Amino acid sequence: MSVRILALVGSLRAGSHNRQLAEAAVKHAPEGADIQLFEGLADIPFYNEDIDVEGSVPAAALRLREAVAAADALLLFTPEYNGTMPAVLKNAIDWLSRPYGAGAVVGKAVAVVGTAFGQYGGVWAHDDTRKSVGVAGGKVLEDVKLSIPGSLQRFAETHPADDAEVAAQLTEVVARLHGEAAAA
Repeated sequence: MSVRILALVGSLRAGSHNRQLAEAAVKHAPEGADIQLFEGLADIPFYNEDIDVEGSVPAAALRLREAVAAADALLLFTPEYNGTMPAVLKNAIDWLSRPYGAGAVVGKAVAVVGTAFGQYGGVWAHDDTRKSVGVAGGKVLEDVKLSIPGSLQRFAETHPADDAEVAAQLTEVVARLHGEAAAA
């Protein structure tokens, strides 16, 4: 069964290692897993109930909601900023959590992975992201974890797609996410 997985990257930087990690997931996705990278998180305004009304929802937020609604699962890639997830990813989750109880993320299988400069690879950000998307209604795969430390050194000369260990780990994450979404 083909499973549509939407990837959201919590870094807006052009040379982001998390963006590269998402590209590696696309390249090494197992058969039956179709991963699409969502473009446009930078265009979404901060969540505000005053603009989240029918007929007034910003086009960028509406596009995000539609992309998530059309997906079978979500794969979130996040760096760690000051010990937590970046605002752009939290904002996306906030838009996806509405309307309360019926947001686009409700019931979707979700895995959270990423890389960061520090020695723990962003585990605090990953934990916070799992918590936030779980509260928003996502079906978080709590035991699916991949936090790659030392991103600046590890990926200084090697794209994550060309790192055999990372490629194998990403393939396993995507396979688990695929299995969960296919069983739903």
